[in-house]
Amino acid sequence: MSGNPELAAWVVRACAELGLEPLGAGEQDAILDLARDVAHNVARPGAPLTAFLLGVAVGRGADLEEARARLVALVDEG
Repeated sequence: MSGNPELAAWVVRACAELGLEPLGAGEQDAILDLARDVAHNVARPGAPLTAFLLGVAVGRGADLEEARARLVALVDEG
C-alpha cells in the first residue's frame, strides 16, 4: 500500500475519525489482498462485505491474522 499515498492518507484519517490506532502497512496489505482474492474468486461485492466481517471478528476479539487466514482458506476452497 505504500505506493498509494492517497489511500494511506485516507486510512490514517479514517482510523483517527473512528478513534482507532493506525493500521500497519502489513495489516493493510493483508486486508487488501483478502479483498482482492474474494473479488476475483467469489464475487466482487463480497470484497467489502468480507472486510467488514473480518473487522467485526477482530472487534469481538479474534486475532487479525488468524481470522484472515481462515477466510483466505475459505476462498481457496472455492
